[in-house]
Amino acid sequence: MNVGILGAGNMGGAIARGYARSLAETEGSVKVFIYDVDTSKAEAIAKLPGIEAASDEADLLAKSDAVVFAIKPQMFDEVVPWIAALPGAASGDKLFISIAAGVSIDWLVRVLGDGAKVVRVMPNTPAMVGEGMSALARSASVTDAEFDEVARVFGAIGRVAKVTEDQLDAVTGISGSSPAYAYLYMQALVESGVRHGLSEEDARLFAAQSTLGAAKMVVENGDVSIEQLRINVCSPGGATIEAVKVLEKEGFTDTIKRAIYACVEKSKRMKM
Repeated sequence: MNVGILGAGNMGGAIARGYARSLAETEGSVKVFIYDVDTSKAEAIAKLPGIEAASDEADLLAKSDAVVFAIKPQMFDEVVPWIAALPGAASGDKLFISIAAGVSIDWLVRVLGDGAKVVRVMPNTPAMVGEGMSALARSASVTDAEFDEVARVFGAIGRVAKVTEDQLDAVTGISGSSPAYAYLYMQALVESGVRHGLSEEDARLFAAQSTLGAAKMVVENGDVSIEQLRINVCSPGGATIEAVKVLEKEGFTDTIKRAIYACVEKSKRMKM
């Protein structure tokens, strides 16, 4: 499936690079196309194998089986109607994929035309290093095979899960936005490490690698509860349990839950 990326920012670039790399291993004839009003951004990404810069939106649409809207949500009111009016947009042959928070499938279908094939994706920024988590929801007109193709595109930048659209607000709270929470946590680890005598460089490595390793333990040990993984680290009478006691006393988990609630509610209010 030829994929066009409209927008060459961080996420658009990550999708283009990841999918192009995956295609290089399987399908040399399939291409990734990219366009941005800042042509220098698109041209820089198009220097990579398997990626070609489109000359404009019409060229991108004509060459692509699926178009990814990798633009800011505030641009949708202007850009999507323009795309909808281009030749071939209303043919029913194109897939339209949005990675924007708050832009509903219903809104996209209304603007693109009844029966438009639309997939909403909530990715996160670790996609830029191939470790993203993307949730996919589809309009009624998207077939299982087409949905699988979109999953393949985003599988090239991490893991994917198929959900219903009404679940995307929750996904935003615990996946789309959660790298920010993790960075706050790791920054606290780094600052504490420096305070206790480590260099900032070493503290950063210890914080990041231990967080990465803990996450991998969760992913690769699906038959073990997260609670049990935590218990396994806490030897009775050891140092770790003292830290956990403080976190529990200070309401660590409840604070996280309140933060996620605020994020989810904001996501609900952002709908177009």
